[in-house]
Amino acid sequence: MIVTLTANPALDRTITLLAPLRPGEVQAASSVREDAGGKGVNVARAIAAAGQQALAVLPLAEHDPYAVPLRAAGVDARCVPVHGAVRANLTIADPAGETTKLNLSGSPMTDQDARALVAAVVDACAGARWLVLAGSLPPGAADDFYVRVVDAVRAAYGGSAPRVAVDTSGPALRAVIDAGLADLVKPNDEELAELVGTALPEPEGETSDEAAHAAADAAVLAVARELVPVRARAALVTLGSRGALLVTADGAWAARAPRIRLASTVGAGDSSLAGYLLAESAGADEPLRLRTAIRYGAAAAALPGTQPPAPHDLPADDLVVHRLA
Repeated sequence: MIVTLTANPALDRTITLLAPLRPGEVQAASSVREDAGGKGVNVARAIAAAGQQALAVLPLAEHDPYAVPLRAAGVDARCVPVHGAVRANLTIADPAGETTKLNLSGSPMTDQDARALVAAVVDACAGARWLVLAGSLPPGAADDFYVRVVDAVRAAYGGSAPRVAVDTSGPALRAVIDAGLADLVKPNDEELAELVGTALPEPEGETSDEAAHAAADAAVLAVARELVPVRARAALVTLGSRGALLVTADGAWAARAPRIRLASTVGAGDSSLAGYLLAESAGADEPLRLRTAIRYGAAAAALPGTQPPAPHDLPADDLVVHRLA
């Protein structure tokens, strides 16, 4: 089983336009949809869509409208009662898949809320293989909230505690990295660069130029090696349309993303993480874990809104994985 914690869930509203966004003008939309979002919930939805067991832990007030799409998503959830309402995020997508996001900060987390969430996660982790800590923290939460969660889970279960995957950014990610607690971190290239305080070069030349891609991969790997394996045991670095890198103590691998018809990038990184966890839980080696992560991310980007891909949505491309020096 895979347990996810979403401390700051969001009701994701996606509006698809008939033409590119023109700020300040009135435009027609072709569709609108609502999804139960938040990074941890998205991961749990993708895992459930693959027929595997996932349990999403999240704060949710009684009678919050978010409960309706959450039930419709078919995800097993453990909801911790709170007083604040789940935030709403708005995504505007044009026909080419270009997205504009408006994200609210969410309701404040009280000390009582924090204690209740930690206790719920500890209880949910009995027998779990992975614990996924994903997404931003709400106002009022300490930067080291995820550290507190990991400490509590490992104190409760010792050597049988689940492995910990972390997908967040900013001070919350830095706190986890500084504590050296993560078995896997999943930053994108921008989050990785921010974490180590450096800039990563974009590939020069055409996107099909393998030499340019190789140079960019080498730069990402050099930065990732500042974290792995000393401050995190592994890193899955997502690179958008360029694919992803997997870096562990034993080696590093890279693969390109397949060509898709882009619908929305929202939630694609969450699906990449779900694909990795599904492959790892099935005993796959590192290249297959990376290949599965990229295929899941690409499939999510080809779907509208924050839809998690099911196995039948995955692109059929046989992705080539390269081992990096």
